[in-house]
Amino acid sequence: MLSVALCTLRTRWVTFVGSFVALSLGVALLAVMGLALASSLDAPERRPERFAAAPVVVQGQDTLSVPTPIGARTQKLAHPRQVPEATVAKLRRLGTVVEDRSFPVRATEGPGDLVGHPWSTAAFAPYEIDAGRAPRSAGGVVVTGDWARPGERVATDRGTLTVVGTVASRGFENAVFYTDARAAELAPRSTQLVVRADASEVRAAVGGQDLRVLTGTDRRLADADPDRDREALTAMNAMFGTAGGVTAFVSVFVVASTFAFAVAQRRREFGLLRTAGATPGQVRRMVFAEALVVGVLASAAGCVLGAYGAPKLAAWVVDGGLAPGWFTIGDYTWPYHMAFWTGLLVALLGVIAASWRAGRTGPTEALRDASVDTKAMTWGRWLFGAGLLLTAAVTLGLTLVSDPGELLHRKTYVSRPMLLITAIALLTPVLVRPLTRLIAWLPAQLPGAGGMLVRENAAAGARRTAAIAAPVLVTVALAGSLLGATATLDEAKATETREQTAASFVVTPPGDAGFDATTVKELEAVKGAEASVTSSSAVYVLEEGVALIRSEARAADAGPLAKTVRLPLAAGKVSDLDDDSIIVNEEWEKHTVGQRVDVWLGDGTRKSLRIAAVMTTGTGNNGAYVTPANAPGASVDRVDISLTEGADASAVATALARTGGQVFTKDQWVRASYPETNRTTRYGFLLVLGIALLYTGISLANTMVMATSDRVRDLAVLRLAGATPWQVLRLVAAEALMVVAVGGVLGLLVAGLNLAGMWGALGLLSVGSPVRLPWAELGATVGACAVLAVVFSVAPAWLAMRRRTVELAGIRE
Repeated sequence: MLSVALCTLRTRWVTFVGSFVALSLGVALLAVMGLALASSLDAPERRPERFAAAPVVVQGQDTLSVPTPIGARTQKLAHPRQVPEATVAKLRRLGTVVEDRSFPVRATEGPGDLVGHPWSTAAFAPYEIDAGRAPRSAGGVVVTGDWARPGERVATDRGTLTVVGTVASRGFENAVFYTDARAAELAPRSTQLVVRADASEVRAAVGGQDLRVLTGTDRRLADADPDRDREALTAMNAMFGTAGGVTAFVSVFVVASTFAFAVAQRRREFGLLRTAGATPGQVRRMVFAEALVVGVLASAAGCVLGAYGAPKLAAWVVDGGLAPGWFTIGDYTWPYHMAFWTGLLVALLGVIAASWRAGRTGPTEALRDASVDTKAMTWGRWLFGAGLLLTAAVTLGLTLVSDPGELLHRKTYVSRPMLLITAIALLTPVLVRPLTRLIAWLPAQLPGAGGMLVRENAAAGARRTAAIAAPVLVTVALAGSLLGATATLDEAKATETREQTAASFVVTPPGDAGFDATTVKELEAVKGAEASVTSSSAVYVLEEGVALIRSEARAADAGPLAKTVRLPLAAGKVSDLDDDSIIVNEEWEKHTVGQRVDVWLGDGTRKSLRIAAVMTTGTGNNGAYVTPANAPGASVDRVDISLTEGADASAVATALARTGGQVFTKDQWVRASYPETNRTTRYGFLLVLGIALLYTGISLANTMVMATSDRVRDLAVLRLAGATPWQVLRLVAAEALMVVAVGGVLGLLVAGLNLAGMWGALGLLSVGSPVRLPWAELGATVGACAVLAVVFSVAPAWLAMRRRTVELAGIRE
């Protein structure tokens, strides 16, 4: 049968070219994602930057470590502790001690990421003056780079400064160096310091304390955001993992659909082979031999394409700021093996059902069954389609009952659509007939036979319609589900912000450093305003004895808080919050009013607090509330203002603006704090949808060419019946649009079902928010599919009709 298979490949090359292209592109995408994922697993060790020339760096406690039965659990502290004064005094006896400080600086005409430091720390990078001199007074500074020159006056949020010197930039920061005294005024807290002494003596001096002594390459841990490479890699792993998973699903789905359609087109050929004496097993072996040859060649070509495309993807993520500048594709072989063997397996699996059905069909029945799909659904397709649909419904119901918040997690709303897509795709042949009759009802009522022919052709060729609609279904369902889920979640979070904000105004600091004590007093003293001063912090709780959970917290006094914020309470009262209590949400293991819960505060202090009130879970952003006494080290970053009776709102707003903060009305605050999808998540979804659309386009073009080429004799019969070439081409285009409409409606159905589940989860979590469907993106997706379908169906039909009609009518298959 191998010789027959090779002859078939040579004769029916159009059919197999479509399968080859679909499979090779799928393998290429798998190889690209595998290579990117493998390359993002490890990061090169970053060298020290700001402290490359520092002898020893001592850091205060910045990590909370809690012992558990399965080992110590750790979390980064929200407010690292300072090095104790007694320890600093010991270290000063060993050598010179330089306290380090870092704080944001905003300059009207400078870079947007300026950071301030004491001048004494400049020598540890090392920075050297290349123009001017060192700062000697509170108003003089030295800057890195060439954005300002000595003698220039620079307006900043820290006052107007005079640039007295410049140093060459070292590439990792844009720094502004103040005198040590002025830096201490601007940033009183110092959590790390440099000691000019022997490292062993320093370790002996700090022995027994929860401090870190950094030397060698460990000094990089004292740099700003030392974990940025690891965090970037974690984000890339998630992005490439998501993209890889969706790519694998789309590839398997489309390739299997294409192969099954290619085999289904050849039932008459199988019938002839059976009439000539071929056994069912021989037919199946021939089909498998064809799939094996195509699979090997296409998988090899896909690996070559993957090797070319992976560096392009790496360059794109680096240019987009999603990956560090050092990220490149490494020398890995396992992604090629994974992609090659997956492609070959998909090719073989894609022909199993169709070849089994072709082998079981008798010769006469096969010939009679060649024109119209009288039985488009096999028992296996019914079984798997109904089973997957039932699984999707049951798992959704169980999740809504047990843990509705799970449906709001990215891993859930990315993976759930695949289950429904597969189920609906398997059931598509049985949905095609009623759906096409519904969509084509109005065109069929118009004068002429065009509408009726479109409807009947699409309904009669249920397998063909299902195969062409499959890639459209995948793309529309993914676009609607993924983009709709993020838009719905963003709207839900905005709704929560709107409902919880009772203040007339919200004031935030102009920079990231928070308000100083003087500004807070000025805000509290504004006539006609009642201020609720709050700070960002965190609390940590050990749940189930083994999981150390960090919960974002806000610190506020209960009285003013109750007047400016409407917390979504399920039990308790805000007014009961005091220095011995905490407000938690229903996600906490302990969430009963009156219970005591052991927590660690933002600086690592352990404390037992009584639960004063319990909030609903919401979208997961409700966090916890404590008093300022339980948020040591937290700076004020928000002041909510409610108006007293008879106060003039405009006068209050003017007075608030004089303090230097950013003043928002309630509506402005809701708009300003409107959540945006994480940048990496957004790029990841764009990558996924871009891949799906590209793959859909190529697959759709292949399938349309295959389907149209197989119907040349049908078109010739129409011509012989009196139809003009223009009428035939219009019919072909209308059928293509019909099939795209079927795929679009089914994809919209999948997206709607997924978002309905999310809407139900939000309702159970006490968040009343509407579902947001990305209509613009869905319209663009369906439009692109429609254009491709029309072009790649009309073009082969037009080329075929250039031959004489009689020749076309007698063309062999």
